[in-house]
Amino acid sequence: MEARHGQRDHVHHAGEPIQYIRGRCEFYGREFIVDDRVLIPRPETELLVEATLDRAPHGARIVDVGTGSGCIALTLALERPDLRVLGVDKSIAALAVAKRNRERLQANASLVSSDLLDAIRAADVIVSNPPYIAAADVETLATEVRDFEPRIALTPGPLGTEAIERILDSSGNAIVLMEVGFSQEQSVRDVAAARGFTIDDFLDDLAAIPRVVVLSRHGE
Repeated sequence: MEARHGQRDHVHHAGEPIQYIRGRCEFYGREFIVDDRVLIPRPETELLVEATLDRAPHGARIVDVGTGSGCIALTLALERPDLRVLGVDKSIAALAVAKRNRERLQANASLVSSDLLDAIRAADVIVSNPPYIAAADVETLATEVRDFEPRIALTPGPLGTEAIERILDSSGNAIVLMEVGFSQEQSVRDVAAARGFTIDDFLDDLAAIPRVVVLSRHGE
């Protein structure tokens, strides 16, 4: 029985997420390994996967930016074997988790270290659940999120839109699908318009919060 990362002689702390204690999390009907190196997959993110499965052209090259546990990239690869899926993450520690999940699930996806899209040359579809919480708002989050989940996966900076802006700046002519934060719809619309993107769709989650944005370049 191998010891999980960070769990050797692990002392549980008040507020620690049950998913980290169990070392497992369900996402899109599959079980993923998770620990404190990665964000815990959220049910809302399944909406992002659905939207990508619906819109990705046959045989498309897909890049999942900030892949974390690999839940998005590996699910896409398993649900649509025609897709060429690449998951990237700045965190080498997170990629180690994604690789374990890839092996367990026997998913045909590549995993590469990259700060957002810096190492990527070309993609047809870019999908991301980027960090989108404004830095000052992190302190207002629930204890189990604020004190246990990796900060790099939660906030990109003071505005909350920094990672979204960088992804759009680097995305070329790809279709872009991103999960965004509560009350972020207008700022995302502004960021997109300033960069010449058309918003093709804004999808609500089950709480009727605009959660997934689908964008493309004007005139594409």
